[in-house]
Amino acid sequence: MDAHVDPPVTAVIVVRQGRRPPAAASHGRWRSDVGGHAGFVTLQYVLAVGLSLVLLTMIANLAVFQYGRGVVRAALDEGVRVGSRAPATVQECQARIADVLSDGLDGTLRRGVRTSCAQQGGQVQAVADVIFPAFAPGVADWVFHVEATAVKEGSP
Repeated sequence: MDAHVDPPVTAVIVVRQGRRPPAAASHGRWRSDVGGHAGFVTLQYVLAVGLSLVLLTMIANLAVFQYGRGVVRAALDEGVRVGSRAPATVQECQARIADVLSDGLDGTLRRGVRTSCAQQGGQVQAVADVIFPAFAPGVADWVFHVEATAVKEGSP
């Protein structure tokens, strides 16, 4: 008896899944189902970025003001230190203040600083009246007054 053997059955099943393009895509337009809120997030984003930049400007303004105040204070300290030596004059005090200020400040910050030196009794005194202009309109300028005093060498 002949044994009849059927060959093994091989089946290939191909399943194709795909999406039909939206109707608007066939017309070459983009369609969104956001209702009447199209572009609303953009407005919020612009406002948030704008307010962030204003805040960043104010923080930068404060940092520059603090730096400028430190430079003015250091200039006055240097001026009275130089002016307190026995042979030194008030002009040397003023010259040293001008040197330190020109090294540390420039532009509008430097233009807002008014200094003076004086010798009264046995002391040398340096005074600065300062106005630092703000970076942006609506932000207040920073106005302050600084003094430094040292005892004159050789004074009784």
